Amino acid sequence: MGTATYASALNSALHQEMERDARVIVYGLDVADHKRIYGTTKGLVEAFGEKRCFSTPVSEDAMTGLALGAAINGLRPVHVHIRVDFLLLAMNQIGNMMSVARYHSAGTLKVPLVLRAVVGRGWGQGSQHSKSLQSVFAHFPGLKVVMPASPDDAKGLLVQSIRDDNPVVFLEHRWLYDVSGEVQTPHPGTPLGCARVVRAGSDATLVATSWMVVEALLAARLLKEERGVDVEVIDPRTIVPLDRETILESVARTRHLVVADNDWGFCGFSAEVSALVSEELFGSLRRPVSRVAWPDTPCPTVRCLEEKFYPNVRQILEALEKQLDLAPTDPKKIADYTYEDRFRGPF
Repeated sequence: MGTATYASALNSALHQEMERDARVIVYGLDVADHKRIYGTTKGLVEAFGEKRCFSTPVSEDAMTGLALGAAINGLRPVHVHIRVDFLLLAMNQIGNMMSVARYHSAGTLKVPLVLRAVVGRGWGQGSQHSKSLQSVFAHFPGLKVVMPASPDDAKGLLVQSIRDDNPVVFLEHRWLYDVSGEVQTPHPGTPLGCARVVRAGSDATLVATSWMVVEALLAARLLKEERGVDVEVIDPRTIVPLDRETILESVARTRHLVVADNDWGFCGFSAEVSALVSEELFGSLRRPVSRVAWPDTPCPTVRCLEEKFYPNVRQILEALEKQLDLAPTDPKKIADYTYEDRFRGPF
């Protein structure tokens, strides 16, 4: 074990798997430039050469098709997209080709590829550079969707995604790259489809994805310190496959659920979890499920609107207070628990 940032953990995973398996290649826009995708591809060209790590033209559809062709012909490509928004330009390859390749071949074809994509906001990124889109990819049977929220999960889940014989969409929130934590070295891989109980609790269940796990833990800590309330925080880690059992077991105990997702609420992951719990545990719930997600409008650009659009610890607290019939928390106390003003951007 050792301490590493989220970004360096991803970098370590790529080094580990490229060294372990000569079939692993890493490519994409700016993968080999001086910034190396927030440092996540640092040292790969030097260690493995330009045939296994290289930058590509701005041609999302063609480059994603390259990943599919490489995968079904024996390589294990990791294709890096700087922003998930532009994966939409490759949806024919993703939704019509790679998601069904194994199905159409009756399982004779393997499709071992990873699409790494950066999600989330910076400063002034606007409606074309701030999406998340996990629910879009999760909608297609045959795709796996991974959203690590800690450095160890970033490494372990990327290792396992590279080793998987199915296409994996691997989503990384840009605010997580500098988060530090303990990381296994070497890493055996973290199984896909196993949620993590980040914080145990008995009063309410809070399911959170990606960066919202950070905000959820801040809200849970504040409620414990100020009210003595114990909130259980669950990070699904993978949207597909989804660990239904861990979520249902927790809600069956606490009888309260808040879902905090880094995406739009309408037809999103929070809606799916709400439906799951309502179908399975409707009679156990003391309150209807509460959702914390983006409002139904495009992502704004200016700072003042960003603060209204993107939910954080404040909105999570409000949802938990409603669930548990608690009086509103003093806004001055909330300010000590927010990350919002620490981000200096712009990217």
